[in-house]
Amino acid sequence: MSGAPGPALRIEDVHKSFGRTPVLLGIDLTVAQHEVVCLIGASGSGKSTLLRCVNLLEPIDAGRIFVAGEEITAPGVDVNRIRRRIGIVFQAFNLFPHMSVLDNVTLAPRKVLRLAPAEAADRALALLERFGLADKRAEFPDRLSGGQQQRVAIVRALAMEPELLLLDEVTSALDPELVAEVLAVIRELARGGMTMLIATHEMGFARDIANRVCFLDAGRILEEGPPEQIFRTPRAERTQRFLQRVMEAGRL
Repeated sequence: MSGAPGPALRIEDVHKSFGRTPVLLGIDLTVAQHEVVCLIGASGSGKSTLLRCVNLLEPIDAGRIFVAGEEITAPGVDVNRIRRRIGIVFQAFNLFPHMSVLDNVTLAPRKVLRLAPAEAADRALALLERFGLADKRAEFPDRLSGGQQQRVAIVRALAMEPELLLLDEVTSALDPELVAEVLAVIRELARGGMTMLIATHEMGFARDIANRVCFLDAGRILEEGPPEQIFRTPRAERTQRFLQRVMEAGRL
């Protein structure tokens, strides 16, 4: 992880539309080094799009994004170089089905970072061991549970040693009994100081892990603050209505 001074991530007045449909309407957000920020809000509020913009998977229409002080949305920036610094994990695991777990994890370090195969394997095996997956290194993804596949996807992102990790609804595709094992991995990363921006529907998890929670509504950050404040005494009426529905559904 980078020891660069200043915030790990700064988003300034970011706008994004798909055709005539506005999705992000002036997002301002700063994430400190080693901070965990959770994005909550209804489906369609812009959480996933914001993460994709930070990883440069989607071009922004206006605004600026900085990672460790470098403007990554400046003209002429090497997108691939920036993506090496930012890990992203999606709700669909996106593992290569024809590759073993070990090959999935070592592919990018070998091809992108130009690590020697032995060094890439050592790094991968250390991570697989850390997260209880060492015995699965020779398995193919279709032999793993959904929870195991998602943990492998997280390990694959970590093998690039990113400065910033983006997690996009990483438990949404899992059966409820498999959610806990993935959340345990993310808690371990938070304890280790990984800087993370997490879009999640898991309100209890957001309350437990986040340093700060941002409530997105219709492409704007309507409210942000410590989890205790957001979940116990939200100020905005829209936040209150959203959390009331979450509680009624038994998810908080």
